[in-house]
Amino acid sequence: MMNRRDFLGASAAAAAGLALCSTVRGQTAPGAAPAVTQPKIPRWRGFNLTELTGGRRGQRFRKSDFEWMAEWGFDFARLPMSYWAWSSPENWLEIDEKELTPIDEAIEWGREFGIHINLNFHRIPGYCVNGREQEPAQLFDSPRAAFERALPAAVHHWQYFAKRYRGIPRERLSFDLFNEPPFMADHGRYVELARALVGAIRAEDPQRLIVADGADIGQTPVLGLVDLGLVQSTRGYLPKMVSHYTATWVPVNEFESLERPTWPMTDSRGVRWDREKLRTELIAKWDPLTQLGVPVHVGEWGCFTRTPHAVMLAWMTDLLTLWKEAGWGWAMWNLRGGFGVVDSERADVKYESFRGHQLDRQLLELIRAY
Repeated sequence: MMNRRDFLGASAAAAAGLALCSTVRGQTAPGAAPAVTQPKIPRWRGFNLTELTGGRRGQRFRKSDFEWMAEWGFDFARLPMSYWAWSSPENWLEIDEKELTPIDEAIEWGREFGIHINLNFHRIPGYCVNGREQEPAQLFDSPRAAFERALPAAVHHWQYFAKRYRGIPRERLSFDLFNEPPFMADHGRYVELARALVGAIRAEDPQRLIVADGADIGQTPVLGLVDLGLVQSTRGYLPKMVSHYTATWVPVNEFESLERPTWPMTDSRGVRWDREKLRTELIAKWDPLTQLGVPVHVGEWGCFTRTPHAVMLAWMTDLLTLWKEAGWGWAMWNLRGGFGVVDSERADVKYESFRGHQLDRQLLELIRAY
């Protein structure tokens, strides 16, 4: 359990974060353009590396992943991590420093191979898009008391990371606050939480580049964060009838159709999905941000193994074309595994033997071209 000294310290940090962000907010007159310089980022392209996503102890990232990315011309690695890998829900404020060694290694490999490292809390104290009920108190969809219990712990972890990695140039390292906030009718609590986290990070490391995922599982821009000077992260998983065909972890009501995918494809309501529909859903929706100079990056995208390979490639070609036109970078989920270019175990692919692995060369060459 949290001891009183740690809890009060983290609570003070949370309050300081909110106060700092309120100062930033106070620079903007109601109805005026935000008085903030928005960050500029390259069109980073790369992959999510998922060794710490599930929170199991003793996992390590692979140096070979960084070698391959550099060899193929990629320059970005998003590391979605569960805080369980260095802490626990039983004692939110206790951090086992030796368990952060894999992160230190990844950051060093990023420097060695010219790969920007983006640290993301896939599970933060109080929230995860998968199995959030396993947290002892909830940041979202909960009474105010639960939010106020979880907030100091969430702040504490980012404050610790900000202090640990202070001094590493922002060109090499960025922080992504947490993965895929839930569907929400109102952004108020998310904005409050993000402001507290940003304030705590900047109190330790004012120059750190910070990313915030869009609301609604990364799908909706958040105008309430514009004045903080953040990158906002979107997703490339629509339509799910193509990207997640037969994926059992996706609620059935999120699929536009359950039919075998084609591309283009008409969903169960008679709506045709093609490149122009993707433009409307995935690009134009973010215009209110981009028109204010807020940079957008696609933090996750990809296609599950059950979608026919030719359909996947056609759909991806449209996505990649649109993102290149928009000037947006992206990070595929994942490099190795069911959504990736290596060891994806698709039934309809002729794989190339690659250093002891199975490489989907056709997919790799497609994404390298964009």
